[in-house]
Amino acid sequence: MDSIADINTKNLSTEEKGELACSLRGKGCNCCQAVIMAYKDELGLSEQEIKKMGAAFGGGMATMDATCGALVGAGIALGILKYEDSPIRGNAKALITDFKEMSKATSCRDLKGIDTGVMLTSCEDCMKNAVKALSSQL
Repeated sequence: MDSIADINTKNLSTEEKGELACSLRGKGCNCCQAVIMAYKDELGLSEQEIKKMGAAFGGGMATMDATCGALVGAGIALGILKYEDSPIRGNAKALITDFKEMSKATSCRDLKGIDTGVMLTSCEDCMKNAVKALSSQL
């Protein structure tokens, strides 16, 4: 892969954005940061700004006890891209609903099957699903 700095994310399809997010995870980005990074040019943010924004959401909120980090990243990007001085609760609800429909849960703990031993959705698929859910709201 080229450096993320060399990739204009505005030119990528939804599928390519999902693949980019997957390729960034574990290479300096957590799931949240990777999803936001897949929209870096649309957001007009630097890699460092994105990394700071998503730094607390590796392994989901509260390290697997709450919302999936990829979904949090999609929510952050949605707010930056869609908010224009009026609530976007409907978009946020649709984002969560679409993600849950594709991934079968929204909690990292549930997605990874921490309590059940049955993984519902891999981190890679969560990132792809978060990108798909976000793209449908833009």
